[in-house]
Amino acid sequence: MVKMNRRQFLTLSAASAGTAIFAGCTQGRANNTQAASNLSSDLPQIYQSQDSLLELDLSASESPVNLGNKQAYLLTYNGQVPAPRLEAYPGDRVKIHFTNNLSQATNIHYHGLHIPITGNADNVFLQIEPGEQLTYEFTIPENHPAGTFWYHPHLHGLVAEQLFGGLAGLFIVRGELDEIPEIKAAQEEFLVLQDFSLDGDGRLMGSSHMSLMSGREGDIITVNGRVNPDLTLPAGKLLRLRILNASPSRFYRLALEEGTFYQIATDGGALNEPVEVDELLLTPGQRVEVLVQGKPESGRYRLLNLPYDRGGMGMMGGMMGRGMMGGSDNPMALATIDYEATVEFPVPTKLANISTLPEPKTVRRFELNHGMNPTVGMAFLINGQPYKSDRLDTKVQLDTVEDWEISNTGVMDHPFHVHGNAFQVISRNGQSEPLAAWRDTVLVKRGETVRVRIPFNDFTGKTVYHCHVLDHEDLGMMGNLTIEA
Repeated sequence: MVKMNRRQFLTLSAASAGTAIFAGCTQGRANNTQAASNLSSDLPQIYQSQDSLLELDLSASESPVNLGNKQAYLLTYNGQVPAPRLEAYPGDRVKIHFTNNLSQATNIHYHGLHIPITGNADNVFLQIEPGEQLTYEFTIPENHPAGTFWYHPHLHGLVAEQLFGGLAGLFIVRGELDEIPEIKAAQEEFLVLQDFSLDGDGRLMGSSHMSLMSGREGDIITVNGRVNPDLTLPAGKLLRLRILNASPSRFYRLALEEGTFYQIATDGGALNEPVEVDELLLTPGQRVEVLVQGKPESGRYRLLNLPYDRGGMGMMGGMMGRGMMGGSDNPMALATIDYEATVEFPVPTKLANISTLPEPKTVRRFELNHGMNPTVGMAFLINGQPYKSDRLDTKVQLDTVEDWEISNTGVMDHPFHVHGNAFQVISRNGQSEPLAAWRDTVLVKRGETVRVRIPFNDFTGKTVYHCHVLDHEDLGMMGNLTIEA
């Protein structure tokens, strides 16, 4: 096991109530049926593949939801926030019969899945109008890694608004990682982190121009949309947390008060071996999997969100970036883990074998910044240009490997996401990246240059890459990518 980033843990303030809403977590496992039941009927439903087929009806609509201790009117899939959890295996066929009951057009992006990027699969150029239906249909490749993936809308110009309304759900691919004995024996919990902004009647509030520039954040933070999380870790078990940042802009800097994480996976699946860390920075769109140990005497951990400055447009934007829009510069408790007294339970020593990618023949450079657009005002740019749907920005060849150097010359941090193709981070500001991992979203801090290495395999067609602060994507920080045979 690797041990990284050890530091003396700070004594953190107990000031964590504020406007945070804590969330409960699904207890117990679903049965091996297409639609499995949770212990509580108001928790998100779980759909699992059966006989190598995952098939379900999914509808998007505005629905009343019990959010915290009040009724809220959110954008939902099947009336739930977060949306139903979908589970499948490599080689499974997926058929999702989708109906758009929203007042706006929409579509679905299967974030992190390596599946076709055209047709009725992970095609972000589809536009499903109000009242229309579409069946999404694709097969998960036989060699697809196990991992924590997710689905959400991706119709350009409406992405941040619809995600901020609540449209997000987990898509789990089961596989080899789940069969490692220590992980298989662990208690598994899923945490979907979201934030919302509601008026006094529980209706979604619009965002100001300045909040769009900085990336909107809500004053209500939820985990699985529920109140007062209280996870219980029995003696003799590890806790496996699978965490998704489904907020459109908010960064989560996670820490366990008086404890540490054993990280086992990133966006694209398992690490080579567990890595012990005190804290984890989860940018919008990213996922992480960790193991948590109990202690010899019964006790309690608080899962904390620590302050993080992601930058901003001038004084007001900087305040928003530091968390003022979220209500506090203090650590904020997101959940509580009660553990029973236990002897130290072993964590696995080997998880995966991440092979080194070959040296690329092509190196591309991308600059992230912002500027003025004559038609829309402030715009967010890649290589000096705002997004245009009919422009070809980047063309690559199938079955090749490329290095992309992404430089952030702006005043805000930007998480950079590539659709359909995971990558490895090679270096930051010329310094080698120490952790071998597969990712689909990487943080490029202001003033930083990050080099990633991407293999383009299996699927041709047109897709996109963009900043995953989704207001920045909607305001132009996106490019078209075409993969040709």
